[in-house]
Amino acid sequence: MLVRLVLACGLVLAMTLAHAADSAGTAGGGALDFTLNDIDGKPFPLAQLKGKVVLMVNVASKCGYTKQYKGLEAVYQKYKEQGLVVVGVPANEFGKQEPGTDAEIKQFCSSKFNVTFPMMSKIVVKGADIHPLYQFLTTKGPKPGDIKWNFNKFLIGRDGSVLSRHDSGAEPVALEPEIEKALAAK
Repeated sequence: MLVRLVLACGLVLAMTLAHAADSAGTAGGGALDFTLNDIDGKPFPLAQLKGKVVLMVNVASKCGYTKQYKGLEAVYQKYKEQGLVVVGVPANEFGKQEPGTDAEIKQFCSSKFNVTFPMMSKIVVKGADIHPLYQFLTTKGPKPGDIKWNFNKFLIGRDGSVLSRHDSGAEPVALEPEIEKALAAK
């Protein structure tokens, strides 16, 4: 009898955990239910961005699209007072184009592009070791599927819902109409 009770409790616990894992990132803040480490290695709960519009971008320092840092910073400066936050997420999965340490990445971004938007520690955005945030973004968000290259952009609404996904070639300025629409939604 005790064995059956333990097995039944284990089954209920397993089902509860499976449901929680399946719904991670969907209850409450969606994409903002996750925590990353900032570029200095400190925990950065994305929940602190609830109520803001977030442009999440996987970035790299040695990529043909690296010049988009300038456009990302310009969009951030233009809309940050209205509630936009650009979040740079370094990743090294594509052509090994982000080989540096977090300290090197931080130095590069500030010295070459005067980046002031939040930068995170390097994570994995594709493959077996994918970070749970990017697992969520690439399976639960619009246009499901693996990220194909650096500088993919996810526009996240104030409630944490993923509003849109844009490939590397989408220049930050081209996203302004969508950003403005998201900022106007209260």
